[in-house]
Amino acid sequence: MRAILMTLLLIITAVVVYTAVAEGEGGLNESVSRSGVVMREYIKGMSP
Repeated sequence: MRAILMTLLLIITAVVVYTAVAEGEGGLNESVSRSGVVMREYIKGMSP
């Protein structure tokens, strides 16, 4: 029973940390999206 409780707490903690880091305001998802837009504009502006 104790092992199950510890496992659940670990899983919940991992999910909360992931949500805060990846999907929070200014998180990784937003940062990657902004970087993609900047790279796209840079590539589009290159002359062959």
